[in-house]
Amino acid sequence: MNKESSAPEEEQCAGMAALSICEALLLALKDQRILPQNEFAGILQDAAAAHENAPGSEAEKNTHRQVAALINRINLGEKSGLKP
Repeated sequence: MNKESSAPEEEQCAGMAALSICEALLLALKDQRILPQNEFAGILQDAAAAHENAPGSEAEKNTHRQVAALINRINLGEKSGLKP
């Protein structure tokens, strides 16, 4: 994306697309028994921890905390067999 067309809506769409692609890949790896459940959960825990501990301004830290909370909700939903 170039800076001129990088509207917040496009950024949100890009983030949603990335999340969907990653989720599909992780689930496919788990469904094909390439990635065990504990590794699946570990990947999500690592991703959440990276955001929980991310440096930056207070606004950036707040965004990272929100991202970590979302990842943790996805992980909890997967552990219970439910998708958020």
